[in-house]
Amino acid sequence: MEKYERIRVVGRGAFGIVHLCLRKADQKLVILKQIPVEQMSKDERLAAQNECQVLKLLSHPNVIEYYENFLEDKALMIAMEYAPGGTLAEFIHKRCNSLLDEDTILHFFVQILLALHHVHTKQILHRDLKTQNILLDKHRMIVKIGDFGISKILSSKSKAYTVVGTPCYISPELCEGKPYNQKSDIWALGCVLYELASLKKAFEAANLPALVLKIMSGTFAPISDRYSPDLRQLILSMLNLDPSKRPQLNEIMAQAICIRPLLNLYTDVGSVKMRRPEKPLAPVPTVTHSRTGGRVSSARPRGVRGGSARTGIPPPLSSIYTWGSGITTPLRLPMLNTEVVQVSAGRTQKAGVTKSGRLIMWEAPPMGAAGGPSLPGATEQLQPQFVSRFLEGQSGVTIKHVSCGDLFTACLTDRGIIMTFGSGSNGCLGHGNFTDVSQPKIVEALLGYEMVQVACGASHVLAVSNEREVFAWGRGDNGRLGLGTLECHNSPQQVAVPPEHEAQRVICGIDSSMILTVKNQILACGSNRCNKLGLDRISSTEEPSPENQVEEATVFTCAQSAPLNQEPIVCADIGTAHSAAVTDGEVCTWGKGARGRLGRKDEETGMPRPVQLEETHPYMVTSVACCHGNTLLAVKPAMEESPSQ
Repeated sequence: MEKYERIRVVGRGAFGIVHLCLRKADQKLVILKQIPVEQMSKDERLAAQNECQVLKLLSHPNVIEYYENFLEDKALMIAMEYAPGGTLAEFIHKRCNSLLDEDTILHFFVQILLALHHVHTKQILHRDLKTQNILLDKHRMIVKIGDFGISKILSSKSKAYTVVGTPCYISPELCEGKPYNQKSDIWALGCVLYELASLKKAFEAANLPALVLKIMSGTFAPISDRYSPDLRQLILSMLNLDPSKRPQLNEIMAQAICIRPLLNLYTDVGSVKMRRPEKPLAPVPTVTHSRTGGRVSSARPRGVRGGSARTGIPPPLSSIYTWGSGITTPLRLPMLNTEVVQVSAGRTQKAGVTKSGRLIMWEAPPMGAAGGPSLPGATEQLQPQFVSRFLEGQSGVTIKHVSCGDLFTACLTDRGIIMTFGSGSNGCLGHGNFTDVSQPKIVEALLGYEMVQVACGASHVLAVSNEREVFAWGRGDNGRLGLGTLECHNSPQQVAVPPEHEAQRVICGIDSSMILTVKNQILACGSNRCNKLGLDRISSTEEPSPENQVEEATVFTCAQSAPLNQEPIVCADIGTAHSAAVTDGEVCTWGKGARGRLGRKDEETGMPRPVQLEETHPYMVTSVACCHGNTLLAVKPAMEESPSQ
């Protein structure tokens, strides 16, 4: 809300509150639709998501313009164009019994007609066209249709089935529960035209059953004979009980009664303002390192040793260290006065989540800002410097988890909403495009789901919902998305998980992915280099044979290597060419063994079969992490067995 100043509440509805606001950048009045997501059902979230999707698809002078959306105070905020003239319903109500002249009626009607034609060309059904959803400019000459909360995007010439809409405007086929298409919107358009001509609704009744009977019979009072027979015939044609006999929108436009108002509309230069092309978002500045594989670790200081007794400065609430990517020893990162409970690192990103749910970032300063050798020819190596800051634009949003990829970041809110920002290359942000985004933006395609976990690879993302649904997007080569192809996707795609399995957690590697199931089994897809996914069929006693080796998998497949296919897996992680898994407090490693990454001195060349490490005793491993050339374990002392009595 930093960009907007609230002026007043202009409306309240089933889905939230509508605010009139001032956009500070250009002093323009805009509407902010506030939709609370904290207590919304899945269907209500889908409706909110649908409205954003539909508005972004539409660009027409007679359709309310969409600006942006963001999260604020546990609510989805949709910024859109403000129409100061109120609704067409209010305009009609103020007329009392003073009928409009036919030219005014047709002037309004053809604008609605053009807007609806634009909507239908985008394969969208409005499904709630009514005078309350048609807005006017300040001169009450230009109309704009809005409120696309229950609109439906049709994938083809399919028909919709759900009974939605305002009762007075629903079509006979909706009343009967039959499938419907654009012809139901044309019925509603006929109702709107009737209302303009008669100043009352075509179908009204004391209760819903009586209303349905009226609609099904198609009986309504005739309009005044002051209007032309052509206008009366146009209304009758749109309110035909048989959808197939209602005219198409282009047929209505071609009728003689509409040609003159259409010509007047387009020859009255300047009466309808066309919108300017949308400005592209500014690219996100990036910092390039010579190597990848940076690592971040968080630690809580013990006692008061971190503070200074001489200065009286209290110790930091958390200490964060990073190493790798040219940093040879752990470097303590600068801290804000907060406690960090979870961290993640990508190629350039270093991020953490604070105890209060804020996102903290550590960034390299601009070139030359960190100081350095000032004498010509100086060659001493300086320790890299970083600047810490809270991420802007998350006011009122509580972050629960963060995951960093290669030049991009994904975070999960406490309300199950995923937000992403950074580089849009490879479609990793999931926004349906490849545009860079500098501040967290909602992944709108997932608004209808309550997400519980998100994981980033170098250039792809996996996420899982509370109903065990798995979604993937980003680069698809090697089959890492588990969608059965090598294609890339810039918006979330639902992954087909084998029906006998339920996803509990997702894991992303450089070029592969894993799902840890509710029954503690591993499903994997992507590159199986060095059998790092455990997809080779290997028993505990046999060596792998060429015919049992899997190069890559494009769908999620059960691990076939013993003991991964026999023991319950508590947690696992994937490196570039090796992996590790924890089974009942013990750890197995396998894959490429260079530089001792498998934890075995005698296995420098590699080990395709997962083997348990005995060296972890007397500790119990609680979690494991792999990167390019090393493996980290989190352990706790093993519980000693009590002596038998």
